[in-house]
Amino acid sequence: MTAPAAPGPGTHGGTPVRRHAEPVDVHLLLRRNGAAGPEVLLSRRAGAVYAAGMWHLPSGHLDGPHEDVVDALMREAREETGVVIERADVRAAVTVHHRSPGGGARVGFFFAVHRWRGAPEIREPAVCDGMDWFPLDALPSPMVAYCRAGLDAYGSGARLALHFQEPGDPVAYARESDRLRLVPEGDTP
Repeated sequence: MTAPAAPGPGTHGGTPVRRHAEPVDVHLLLRRNGAAGPEVLLSRRAGAVYAAGMWHLPSGHLDGPHEDVVDALMREAREETGVVIERADVRAAVTVHHRSPGGGARVGFFFAVHRWRGAPEIREPAVCDGMDWFPLDALPSPMVAYCRAGLDAYGSGARLALHFQEPGDPVAYARESDRLRLVPEGDTP
């Protein structure tokens, strides 16, 4: 069996346009009840990676066409934090269509998990130098803006959000340059 062809140009009003071919990533909202309310596990990126020194949810990309987003989430959780998650404990939280300040776009699936086995720990020290629990209403800084957009959308109850940053926007979340737009739910006849 041959692999499907890469997306080619389509047309829009007779003008050739390139079709989207964004990466798909998964984000783990590992949640627990803390003394002051709900908390989420965050890791601090380190080394020669995008947004080094910034807080982010444990996350990653799909490993190929054989892996669905839930399988990818369970694998990434095990690889990055050591926790084992059962498929039945994964809940859809929010989907975010994101564009970075550099123009690269991606689609992120954020999943909430309240039950798991094992204690979270840093399993990839070359790309993560910190891991801790933070209250959902008191997130640390600096935090990757894309991750913060997903957490803010989740906190608002949205199921779908857009986060299209502009050239020159910071990679770290900054209230004055927040580009989060929630997509309303509902249907129309």
